[in-house]
Amino acid sequence: MAELATIARPYAEALFKASSSDLQGTAAWLDRVAAISGNPELQQFADNPMATPEQVLGVIAGAHGSALPPAANNFLMALLENGRFAVLPEIAKQFRTLANAQSGSSDAVVYSAFPIDAAVLGSVSSALEKRFGRKLQLTVQQDPSLIGGIRVVVGDEVLDTSVKARLEQMKVALAAA
Repeated sequence: MAELATIARPYAEALFKASSSDLQGTAAWLDRVAAISGNPELQQFADNPMATPEQVLGVIAGAHGSALPPAANNFLMALLENGRFAVLPEIAKQFRTLANAQSGSSDAVVYSAFPIDAAVLGSVSSALEKRFGRKLQLTVQQDPSLIGGIRVVVGDEVLDTSVKARLEQMKVALAAA
């Protein structure tokens, strides 16, 4: 079977081109629907040959909580009719990459041992944007195993200032001595 990224690429590119006038709006519904599509029971229902694409679309709309835009319905219908519903999370990921490339920004995940309030996150964001040299769209995830500090992942770059990383560095240094 082909890689998910290979299957998702033409869909992500087509959606990107079709929604060039409203990338933020498309990204919003796409991220929400991609999160919904990750549900294993919904995947199983979508893969069931007895379930029609309209029924699956109805379940998605119900889980979304509000009516989907017509472009979303058309896109999801195309995925369902072509048996590509399982690829939706990868399509959303590639769509975000295309949108970020156009805007000159990147997605970043900040892992923190404790919750970060908005004021601190603002100052962290500006420091990270200066450090990485581009606009960042931050997502915060809590990871108690870090003990303290933060770990930032931007694409394939990692900035780890956590206590856990420093303890590992000390461990390696002491073992080498």
